[in-house]
Amino acid sequence: MSRTDESTHVTTSDQARPPRRRRGPLRIALVVALSVLLLGTAGLGWIYLKLNGNIDTFGADGLSKDRPAGSTKGENVLVIGSDTRTDGNSALGGGDKGDIGRSDTAFLLHVYADHRHAVAVSIPRDTLVTLPPCKLPDGKWTRPRPNTMFNEAYSVGQTAKGNPACTQNTVEKLTGLRVDHTVVIDFKGFAALTRVVGGVKVCLPQDVYEKDLNPNRATRGGLLFKKGEQKLSGQRALDYVRIRHGIGDGSDIGRIKRQQAFVASLVKKVRSDGLTPTGLLPLADAATKSLTVDPGLGSAKRLISFAMSLKNIDLHDTKFATIPWRYQGERVAIVQPDADQLWAALKADRTLDGTDAGGKKGEQAGQTATAPSTAAEVSGDGIDVAVYNGTTTRGLASRAATALTEHGFTVTRTANAVDRNRADTVIEYGAGLRSRAQTVARLFPGAELNSVPGAGVDVVLGRTYAAKGSTPASPASTPTALPTSVARDARSADDDVCSNLSYG
Repeated sequence: MSRTDESTHVTTSDQARPPRRRRGPLRIALVVALSVLLLGTAGLGWIYLKLNGNIDTFGADGLSKDRPAGSTKGENVLVIGSDTRTDGNSALGGGDKGDIGRSDTAFLLHVYADHRHAVAVSIPRDTLVTLPPCKLPDGKWTRPRPNTMFNEAYSVGQTAKGNPACTQNTVEKLTGLRVDHTVVIDFKGFAALTRVVGGVKVCLPQDVYEKDLNPNRATRGGLLFKKGEQKLSGQRALDYVRIRHGIGDGSDIGRIKRQQAFVASLVKKVRSDGLTPTGLLPLADAATKSLTVDPGLGSAKRLISFAMSLKNIDLHDTKFATIPWRYQGERVAIVQPDADQLWAALKADRTLDGTDAGGKKGEQAGQTATAPSTAAEVSGDGIDVAVYNGTTTRGLASRAATALTEHGFTVTRTANAVDRNRADTVIEYGAGLRSRAQTVARLFPGAELNSVPGAGVDVVLGRTYAAKGSTPASPASTPTALPTSVARDARSADDDVCSNLSYG
């Protein structure tokens, strides 16, 4: 074959095989990126599928048909700690299997619209409230139950899983706020969370022994916790937050303070580890295995999305508070009008110091609170009130009577009280007159409400009212911020773990 023929042969062969094109760097990068994206999406989808299989939801059919209107401002999330006895919780201290589900602790978390502030308000389990109608397992609805302990709402229906819908109904009835989401976590989930984060720092004011956890023990038992700072997880963390007797004053209020400090420390730990999807996934896996949520949070994507929406909340602006309360025998009574002022402040997206954290479009969050309209909206039409001066300050009853009359109340009598050494103002009311007494109380911030024999509503003025040197609350003086007592006792998530050891 000649060179020419060989050349022609080669040329023909090359034409039959299309020339190979070199892939440029940009194309290679796009292929790699697409591959990573597809693999990542598939991995995330698998994770979501796995987490979705962990989550339990409760039926929305148990929620009240008469709910408060939704808000365009912040979100309200009800968090319930359940000592249910099912699914392995008995081994962690949940009690005997087959028992009914009970609520061990509860708080309402208000996330402000600016997503830079949040406040968790604890409701003591022994608080006397009115349980609204709640749905039973057989489909029937209960009648309202006044003067009932708050934690009994979770046990309505006597089921092992409890009744979170009834607790949500009760909180909405109590606060006038719409609960956007409800989350229930049991003993097992709580213990798992503390293990996943590597333990939570706590600080105890004294040594704690086994008898403090179980007061029925005949002896003191072994040492559970040493005095001072330490890190706890799992069963030990659970024991710490459940201890009530033998530490502090032994009350549920003291335990609530300790639980608030623990959750604050947990939040601080999670934030320090980084609030990212990667960091949240182990937490989500541990939590979802023991979570029961409302249908609105019934998927892993929604849960993680909600958690990520909290990433910009500053630790100092994450507050823990307790509903205004006082002892009523062995139970806890709500102090009015302080509690109503608290709910009004949250509804208006006011922080502890009165800052507007509403985050409205076109407005900058952080404005100073303006004069509220709480007192201006009070109408005493059709309400009879007697006013008594419980101090030695002359003319006090007359001044209060004048202000009451200006708001439409009918003042039936003004006189000196038998006890002229009253420290605080008290509003006393007879049977069936609580709602009228609550209306009167809106003009006397800080006053206590007492049920007494009789058929009327009486205001007994104390030295705290006399010291103000003014008439009852006016539109210019009533705060929209949380009541002073709430702000004073609140805890921030960035507080030192060993500060204020008197919390129990």
